[in-house]
Amino acid sequence: MGRKNNDWKNRSGMVYSTNDDFDYQNQDGFEEETLAPHQQKLRVLLDKKARGGKKVTLIEGFVGNEEDLKELGKVLKNKCGVGGSAKDGEILIQGDHRDKVLQLLHEQGYGAKKSGG
Repeated sequence: MGRKNNDWKNRSGMVYSTNDDFDYQNQDGFEEETLAPHQQKLRVLLDKKARGGKKVTLIEGFVGNEEDLKELGKVLKNKCGVGGSAKDGEILIQGDHRDKVLQLLHEQGYGAKKSGG
C-alpha cells in the first residue's frame, strides 16, 4: 500500500506508466496570474521569419493566463481589422500594424515599446 495518490480517474491524457514511483502531477489547478496592464512590459515588433515572406506584428512579453492573452489578442485583431493568433505569451497580428498596436496598448494602459526598427 505504499502507492502515492495515483487514482487513474484523475489522470486526463495519461495512459499507463510502469514506474512504481511515478507521481502524476495534475496541472489543471495552476494558472499564471495576469499582471496589471501598467506592469506589463510588452515588445511590439515586425516579424517575417518562416512565414513565407508575409509580415506579422508580434507582441511579446505578456505575463498572465491564456484567457487574458486571448482576450487582448481579440481586441487588437478587431481594432486592426485583421486576423491573427494568441498563445504562449505572444500575440500575432497579420500585417505591419506596429504603430496602431502600440497606440492601442498605450490607450489601455499597457507598458509597451517598439522593438527592432
